[in-house]
Amino acid sequence: MTPLLERNRQFAQDHTPVPLAAPTAGLVVVSCLDHRINPSITLGLRLGEAVVIRNAGGRVTPSVVEDIAYLAFLARKVFGMTDRLFEVAVVHHPQCGTGFLADPEFRREAAEATGVSEAHLEAVQVADPYSTVKIDVGRLLESPRISPGITVSGHVYDVETGLVTTIVEAREAHV
Repeated sequence: MTPLLERNRQFAQDHTPVPLAAPTAGLVVVSCLDHRINPSITLGLRLGEAVVIRNAGGRVTPSVVEDIAYLAFLARKVFGMTDRLFEVAVVHHPQCGTGFLADPEFRREAAEATGVSEAHLEAVQVADPYSTVKIDVGRLLESPRISPGITVSGHVYDVETGLVTTIVEAREAHV
């Protein structure tokens, strides 16, 4: 951590605080926690532009739906937004470590080692990011907890080339 704290001191020398406000890019990114994938870097985000939610596989879990519902509440109640709130960009990637969970034996061992149910582990696996990103976009679009005014898109980040490809164009929830 020591070298990172030095980087932080360098960052802080030129830091300009960002006010509490809606993200200026109108974006929430749901992405994998894989250390090779950092949406702030791969999408060129700056402080204040987007909310980034990261979890294993970048999957749309009930917790992610809750977070997005709360962000929509904040957008309306605190920031006075009315019609278009923000876009949720779901980003999956190949070579995801959760892909190992497609193997039932590996999943069983992982469940025993972590205390996480096999059903949950199976639900978060990303063996084929092109299909799982479509599933997760569908989960958001179909969720009654996702406010109208939120659009949802799906993308795949290629860990080899660094390119992000749109798989599902942005669509509004509840339309």
